[in-house]
Amino acid sequence: MNRRQALTGIGVTIFGSTAGCIGNPSSLFETTSGRAPPLVEDRPNAVYLPTHVEGMNMIGVTNLGDLMVGLTYSYPHRFWTVENDGGEYTTQRTDIEQDDSVHLMAVPWDPKTGTVLPNTGLSVEITREDELVSEEVIYPMLSQRMGFHYGANFGLIGDGMYDISISMGGISASRYGQFKGKFAKASTSTISFEFSEQDMNNISYERLTSEQGQQKAVEPMSMEMIPTGGAPESLPGTNIGRGTSGDAVFVGTVVERDRFGSTPYLGVSVRTPHNGLVIPRMALSVSIDDTESVVLSSSLDPELGFHYGATVEGISTESAVEITVEVPPQVARHEGYETAFLEMSPLSLE
Repeated sequence: MNRRQALTGIGVTIFGSTAGCIGNPSSLFETTSGRAPPLVEDRPNAVYLPTHVEGMNMIGVTNLGDLMVGLTYSYPHRFWTVENDGGEYTTQRTDIEQDDSVHLMAVPWDPKTGTVLPNTGLSVEITREDELVSEEVIYPMLSQRMGFHYGANFGLIGDGMYDISISMGGISASRYGQFKGKFAKASTSTISFEFSEQDMNNISYERLTSEQGQQKAVEPMSMEMIPTGGAPESLPGTNIGRGTSGDAVFVGTVVERDRFGSTPYLGVSVRTPHNGLVIPRMALSVSIDDTESVVLSSSLDPELGFHYGATVEGISTESAVEITVEVPPQVARHEGYETAFLEMSPLSLE
């Protein structure tokens, strides 16, 4: 997976400076290597600064039904998938293979609101002169620089033009407001991309030295053409508190709007620490004032963004709200997230 269309290769390496995030640290030095250095020893069971930071090149954007998809590529990455080992969730590392040429990343979003859209299936087919080069369903992923996206390593057959066909299924989430009835149909689109190994080798690669392993995060990229899946800074309705579990941050609100019906709606936004990036693909339930638990469904709303929600009779700011993580995030992770969001105890919103 690699290519770039008329939206030519934009090399992106942007660092900011927010609390708990690293941007342009003095201990960074630039190098040129597509392979990953040794992992941090004694990694915390939390979000941490990875060993290195890479830039990326823009491939292009395309329409897929009601949504847009942006494609970028970088050096091949190691990453971790989530596995259920007898009821205990662990991560399994996927190493860079010899024939991997690039790491392709796809971000789907709603063009009107900029909301990044998880909870779907996405596959990629790469051809060259009508001959199949590579084809697979790619992983839903979290990274500190990209937030939620779909990604995988792909092999190519040298410099030249490639066609990338992106196929996406309908979104599996409750939809409210202007999202209602949208993102339901499967769609396919193709982007042409000219790959050059020289262009890829010009992508920045910076290695963190003394900071690696600290419980912080690299600042997300800022890209004009593709949004980063950040959770809303402020949520509609009445805030009923926040809590943490497995290093993830849970923020709760009670919303009374016509689009949710006549019963108060509980929305829970789950995001990463430091960067506030949306964490999707979880199974959550909630108990109000020690009553029978209610399932919180994966949901999309123009104001709440991606969240977990349900209508709950009688909930108020005085209610005792306890959330249980039935299944932790079923997303692959880039380095720095692979040890977090796994062991997730019940939590209260306070």
